[in-house]
Amino acid sequence: MTAAAEAGRPDVIAPVPDDAPYKDASRPVEERLDDLLARMTVEEKAGQLFQDMVTVGEGGTLAEPDAVFGTPSVHEYVVEKHMTHLNVLGAPGTATDLAAWHNRVQEVAASTRLGIPVTIASDPRHAFSDNPLAALAAGPFSQWPETLGLAAIGDPDLVERFADTVRREYVATGLRTALHPQVDLATEPRWARASGTFGEDVALTTALGVAYVHGLQGTGAVAREGGLDGAFGAASVSAMSKHFPGGGPQLDGEDPHFAYGREQVYPGGRFAEHLEPFRAVIAAGTRQLMPYYGMPVGLEVDGRPVPQVGFGFNRPIITGLLRETLGYEGVVCTDWGLVSDAEIMGRPFPARAWGVERLSRHERVAAILDAGCDQLGGEACPEIVVDLVCDGSVPEERLDVSVRRLLREKFLLGLFDEQRYVAVEAAARLVGTPEARAAGRAAQSAAVTVLTSAPDGAAHLPLTRGLRVYAEGVPADVVAGYGEPVATPAEADVAVLRLTAPFEDRGPGFEQLFHAGSLEFPAAEVERVLAVCDAVPTVLAVYLDRPAVLAPFVGRAASLVAEYGASGEALLDALTGAEPARGRLPFDLPSSMAAVVESRPDVAHDTAHPLFRAGHGLGRV
Repeated sequence: MTAAAEAGRPDVIAPVPDDAPYKDASRPVEERLDDLLARMTVEEKAGQLFQDMVTVGEGGTLAEPDAVFGTPSVHEYVVEKHMTHLNVLGAPGTATDLAAWHNRVQEVAASTRLGIPVTIASDPRHAFSDNPLAALAAGPFSQWPETLGLAAIGDPDLVERFADTVRREYVATGLRTALHPQVDLATEPRWARASGTFGEDVALTTALGVAYVHGLQGTGAVAREGGLDGAFGAASVSAMSKHFPGGGPQLDGEDPHFAYGREQVYPGGRFAEHLEPFRAVIAAGTRQLMPYYGMPVGLEVDGRPVPQVGFGFNRPIITGLLRETLGYEGVVCTDWGLVSDAEIMGRPFPARAWGVERLSRHERVAAILDAGCDQLGGEACPEIVVDLVCDGSVPEERLDVSVRRLLREKFLLGLFDEQRYVAVEAAARLVGTPEARAAGRAAQSAAVTVLTSAPDGAAHLPLTRGLRVYAEGVPADVVAGYGEPVATPAEADVAVLRLTAPFEDRGPGFEQLFHAGSLEFPAAEVERVLAVCDAVPTVLAVYLDRPAVLAPFVGRAASLVAEYGASGEALLDALTGAEPARGRLPFDLPSSMAAVVESRPDVAHDTAHPLFRAGHGLGRV
């Protein structure tokens, strides 16, 4: 007996005829929605309101429960919990594996009473990155620079073409929701999530965010060039733009994945500026939005104080601002894990229930639904929603509002019809094509930002091919394609050193994936690098996932460049001019940590006397 029946409601679980209207692709979507909703039990509706993580088994098989992330099996999610939204983790070995896994998931879904297809979501996968948080391993997908690198290039047309590539590769493997783009403004230099943004400039972020949404959803000029009609549909990927209403202004730059980073502050009064990119992507038609974990402190909107609770629990922000003021009618999915404590990578990971920590899990779910959210990310507890309906805390009609939004996406994406399964053998041909890989490598090179260049000598950019090169961070076999690798600075004509923007080690577990804290290089590392610079003309290439303090190296390194995710080949292509570097900084580079500490977290370009301003770059070399 279902919980609904136990509560005295009719227990209507009837077989579904093959000619049910919702199965008929010729009928209007709203008619199909009405029919399907009328057939659903409370349990089946509740399952739609949750999206959790899942892994791909070896060779595209359905994986067993994952001990590292604590995730159950597909069968438990889909059959037992009635969940039909899953967020895939990790990178399968091949596109064929991912496509085959997707089809197996859909077969499980097809075996259920209603046969509601599963929507598979993914975080970004297309970046060349050393930080697993910044982007999941690309695996078979084409590799491009991180989002900051796209911002360094600053070309909306290129961003739309990149996102169109993502769309085509996702669709080929069955990924139909993108948990991106991230259109937060990175106004706090220490914030660990800067690498996924377009930097700190509101105009640039707005232009590139809109282009990204059009590329993913197939609604822009690039899709029309490729033969699509420009409407959201069966060839689209649903874009979940994040993190509403802007997640950049974190107190001391700490991240609200963790209790010490929960406070989001606006000492400069720039809330409206952080909201601007979201206004733009809403106007561009983003299908979904994700609120951030942050708990606003001292924030007023339209003259009224905003409650000090995380944005996913915040009714004045989600219903008042987003739904009523901005008129947004799409899906709102919370960030992951607002309700349940968990264990991730062997360590306890409390729920990010900031401001409502004392509420029970049932009360947290009720608060999220009351705020106006449609779906709970990183959670798998639909039984709580059933309890809330059965005890009268949440009316079933409230579920219907969100379930209708969520199911509409499935119908429009063609998941009930021709797109339920993908062509497994075609995936290998369509994903990571030579053309896409070449375009990604070219973009990695183009994003390289020349900050200083030696006026003459061996380290003048572009580098001459055939030099004897001492390299750190570039394998010798890669260097050999451009010059003669040597083992010591003393043997070299020029040195090429790759550094990563500094961060503080926060210990083992999930926290280690967040590059947070000081932006200054340790004194011992500065001394070591400068010793090389003094021994041989040196090109210093710094990977910027945050705006590092580079003052110790200016004037000592012969040439100084920034990159945002680049292979060794892509970097050397840029340094030798084979693919000219044309990046511009997507944020200011501070002159010191003192300037960072004194700046206001919500104000762009607010560090005093920056070493290099946003937009700086010496262009083509």
